[in-house]
Amino acid sequence: MSPRRGEEQLERTILELLAQRRPGATICPSDAARAAAADDDWRALMEPVRAAARSLVARGVVEVTQGGRVVDLDGAVGPIRMRSRR
Repeated sequence: MSPRRGEEQLERTILELLAQRRPGATICPSDAARAAAADDDWRALMEPVRAAARSLVARGVVEVTQGGRVVDLDGAVGPIRMRSRR
């Protein structure tokens, strides 16, 4: 599988998880990694999930937050959350 194809699948996973939540609700990147993992090795997907999130942010589809405030994913240190763009 090409890296881009893998990223597209992770993007779909992120969007599917967000669609299951109420408007404004967030998900953790680990939620997407766990949903996409074929086994218990979801941690290996954390950086690919962040890459997929970057792509979705660049297209204006999702926002990345910390403490309820929108942040730049590349400058974020520590836990982040993702939500559909308002």
